[in-house]
Amino acid sequence: MASRRSIAWILTACLVLVSCRSFASDSLTPDSASGATALPETATPAPDYVSRVRNAKYQLGFVDSLRIVKLTDGKFQEGTLGGEDYVSVNVTDLIAHGDLNGDGYDEYAAVVAENYSGSGVFNFLAVFEDVKGELVFRTSSYIGDRPQLNELSIKDQKIFLDAVVQKPDDPMCCPTLHTTRHYRLVNNYLYMTDYVTFTPDGQPRVITIDSPANGTEVFSSVPLKGSVTVAPFENNLVYHIYDTGGVDLAIGSVTVDAPELGRPGTFDQTIMLGSVLSGTVIRIQLQDVNAQDGSLFSMGSVELVVK
Repeated sequence: MASRRSIAWILTACLVLVSCRSFASDSLTPDSASGATALPETATPAPDYVSRVRNAKYQLGFVDSLRIVKLTDGKFQEGTLGGEDYVSVNVTDLIAHGDLNGDGYDEYAAVVAENYSGSGVFNFLAVFEDVKGELVFRTSSYIGDRPQLNELSIKDQKIFLDAVVQKPDDPMCCPTLHTTRHYRLVNNYLYMTDYVTFTPDGQPRVITIDSPANGTEVFSSVPLKGSVTVAPFENNLVYHIYDTGGVDLAIGSVTVDAPELGRPGTFDQTIMLGSVLSGTVIRIQLQDVNAQDGSLFSMGSVELVVK
């Protein structure tokens, strides 16, 4: 008969073996034990409109002559890199959809990059419209060379773009000017309704026109009222009057009332329209212009009808 010490030793050994087996079972999943690698999660497929934009026809924006190319999976390329005939087009990841003209149907906006063998990569905001089931290019607006793109969306019949672009003294490779802006689509013409930059401490430079409201009928003059978050140099804003085709009809200045440079301020001034024809739709644009280099700090606008 085994002694009590022998029996205790046997029981201890069994407990150790059982514990080791249990540890091994908990640590090794069937896949890892067999050497198999777990498959990654399946990526969410892109919405249908993304694929449609990436396979639409696109009108080149950085060429003098009218030329339309067919995109395939968001790309078009021809010619030899380094040659004069080289063209490369790429649809970026920024693609949005929404109603831009109030007809109840979506339009589609995308940032498209063009390259012609040089170091420049010219980015355009392009707009497409669904015509009998086919996406048709309508217009585009130049954004800049190699901007940093942050956000693109459509809301309230406007396109919103957040991008970092070059200051006048920035190298083209390395933009540092943070901007936000909105665009409207009118008669297949894309124009910017507002433009915001930021001070070195992050304060947005915003021009707000409180009155008149968009669509107001005016006669020979327009009383402009509004505010700025950062007062302009010498408290003067520049105004331009444009028609719907972008023709500059008039230019002048609006005085801002602010306690000092860089502080918030207000404006209340009547501007004369001059010889603008009755029935003309005009856009009044207020600009805060950098006095050192002529670049734009901020802009706000309003669209009116002359009676």
